[in-house]
Amino acid sequence: MPSDSTSAFYEENAATYASRARSLPKQQLDAFLAGIAPGGAILELGCGGGQDSAYMLSQGFDVTPTDGSAELARQAEVLIGRQVKVMLFQELDADRAFDGVWAHASLLHVPRAGLPDVFARIHRALRTGGLLYASFKAGEAEGHDGFGRYYNYPSGGWLSELLTKDGWRNLAIEESDGGGYDGKPTRWLTVSAER
Repeated sequence: MPSDSTSAFYEENAATYASRARSLPKQQLDAFLAGIAPGGAILELGCGGGQDSAYMLSQGFDVTPTDGSAELARQAEVLIGRQVKVMLFQELDADRAFDGVWAHASLLHVPRAGLPDVFARIHRALRTGGLLYASFKAGEAEGHDGFGRYYNYPSGGWLSELLTKDGWRNLAIEESDGGGYDGKPTRWLTVSAER
């Protein structure tokens, strides 16, 4: 995570954050899982409370959940019933190990300058034809929310240019309205791409 205030928020509020009322992004999860062979290996980056990993496990996939917060990882382990690796995105060092990478509302905390490296690490971690799903809060400039959490707030065009340059295939970016933990209306960018 990019800033002490972001890390501190998740460490100090892990129990509340993990147990909050949250709608599973089932439509996006099902669309993502449909492109992966049954039992395929999936890496979740930033698993938070573990709900998405739990769903993917229930569908028969081999899921490796990770989070940058040790406290959130502990919360997720209770729900998932398996170990959650404590790891920052910049520490990802896998080579063609996964059929899919799921990063729902997590890469949005990576500083803009660090995103090319993180996307390159994800690209390397995926097998040929492997799928990436990531979501971001849309914007035009980096900033912080009311809780002091850092966000990279990219535009769809900015993300498209970055990912196209890095060799991703079948790139699609969709925009939708929703909310977030802060309860404020949020414009979301959903990225799907193939290695």
